[in-house]
Amino acid sequence: MCFAIPSKIIELDCDNEVATIDTLGRVRQISVAMVLEPLAIGDYILINNGFALNKMDSAAALDSLALYQEIVAKMERGEA
Repeated sequence: MCFAIPSKIIELDCDNEVATIDTLGRVRQISVAMVLEPLAIGDYILINNGFALNKMDSAAALDSLALYQEIVAKMERGEA
């Protein structure tokens, strides 16, 4: 199974179609070549296998991240 976790763009290189993202505290670079919408630092995107799939609404991204944080916390406590 594969999860697409919302990731926040923290750096953007439009010329090379690369973004540096933060996914639950993990920072890495990914390709944004497949996203047709304009992107900016602070935007949230969904990624899979190192490629941005689409931009998402900030409110929806934050709701989703809160749910992931809750799942992780339950797993750490042995409740899930």
